[in-house]
Amino acid sequence: MPRTLTVLAFGALLFVTAATAQDSWQIDPMHTAAQFSVRHLGISTVRGAFTKVSGSANYNPSNLSKTSIDVTIDAASVDTRVSMRDDDLRSPNFFDVQKFPNITFKSKRVESAGTGKMKITGNLTMHGVTREVVLDVDGPTAPMTDPRGSVHMGASASTKVNRKDFGISGAPSMVGEEIQITLDVELVKAAAAK
Repeated sequence: MPRTLTVLAFGALLFVTAATAQDSWQIDPMHTAAQFSVRHLGISTVRGAFTKVSGSANYNPSNLSKTSIDVTIDAASVDTRVSMRDDDLRSPNFFDVQKFPNITFKSKRVESAGTGKMKITGNLTMHGVTREVVLDVDGPTAPMTDPRGSVHMGASASTKVNRKDFGISGAPSMVGEEIQITLDVELVKAAAAK
């Protein structure tokens, strides 16, 4: 009987450890989007996206304070569906991608914001300037396993920034200062090798 209790206790300990372990995930760039919108002349909204997003996350559902995310966006991948405008956005007038090729976000603090929601506070670096921002997050979703055995989960995050806070001040009479940012992220954890 004592041996049975020991085995059961050990099994319970393994289950608790697995359930509370911090999982490492990679951003799936094929199913992730970084989008933005800004007012044009105060009368319409221009929407765009960055098509190259990468990064990783450590997720601990039982202790969100141990959760972290690190995202890198290729600034040159900006796409507003107008090539002349995209070239201007890549120029020193805006993102100056030759000098500042990446936009990054590194979390500092993750906390619950209610059922199925989180707040992630972190450093956003853009155009060589770092500012603290707060992402309002829906998710993550429950994990799903694909036919190859890899596990996926998703989340959506949003925030607003003032572009002038990052030294991006081109076309002040035409382009609004407030930028709405939305991230739709799919995370993947590769199947364990057999």
